[in-house]
Amino acid sequence: MTQAEGRAAAGLCVSDGDVGIDDTDIARLRHVRPRHYGRILAVLLIVLFAGFLIKSFAEGQIDWPEVGNYLTWPTILMGVVNTVWLSIASMAIGIALGVACAIARNSPNPVVRSAAIFYAWFFRGTPVILQLLIWFNLALVFPRLGIAGVWDVRTVTVITPAVAALLGFGLNEGAYVSEIVRAGLLSVDRGQYEAARSIGMREMKALRRIILPQAMRVVVPPLGNEFIGLIKMTSLASIVGFNDVLRSAQDVYYTNTKVIELLIVAAIWYLIVVSVLSFGQGFIERRFGRGFSGSGRR
Repeated sequence: MTQAEGRAAAGLCVSDGDVGIDDTDIARLRHVRPRHYGRILAVLLIVLFAGFLIKSFAEGQIDWPEVGNYLTWPTILMGVVNTVWLSIASMAIGIALGVACAIARNSPNPVVRSAAIFYAWFFRGTPVILQLLIWFNLALVFPRLGIAGVWDVRTVTVITPAVAALLGFGLNEGAYVSEIVRAGLLSVDRGQYEAARSIGMREMKALRRIILPQAMRVVVPPLGNEFIGLIKMTSLASIVGFNDVLRSAQDVYYTNTKVIELLIVAAIWYLIVVSVLSFGQGFIERRFGRGFSGSGRR
């Protein structure tokens, strides 16, 4: 094939000197889309797998009307309420401790800085279920709590399953939140600190008014993810006798033997709660992401 023929085959215009070759209008060429056989195969596999799951659950020994009935069962609803309030309260404790610990990590006082490092190291290094058991059995170490002659009470009276779960999850979350907040503080340009000092702001005021609001853009996404993980992790509280949604479902199926139906009910409620909170997380992310390219509306 000559050079002129090659140019014509490629749809390029040829000069008058290229004898025997017609000009080709590239706009009239038929566009052929490439075939992505890998994508087609992946779609087929996903559809087949989804169909297999649907067929298995539809033909399995599942009493679907009972699933609908137990969705609003009083015991289940109480478990959902307990799961939600425990998650919110634990996260509130975790945020308060995490922010304080992250600030303490930057303290010039070596004792304060070392205490913050030890706190994060200890609670991140031990399993949550172990922390729950330690708090629930605190009476074995401290039989009584209080100040002699002023206030004194038995430890087993104070450390109920709810209190043990709240302390366990709250302190554990504080350790993880501290690292998230510390990453957010490090993301703020050093010049912001210097600008705050130049106008006479004290360190804590600069953190509250300038640094933390800017750090929130980086903090909110992983913090929201941590909160969603905490909601699912509250199922571990059943080991100390706390009636979360999973424990409530277990209490019901122990009496009526509707095991898989009650487990599906618990899964549905977890998905509902997580979906609602995920929507709220997206709203907060857009709120703190204003003014940055690609981050929500301006």
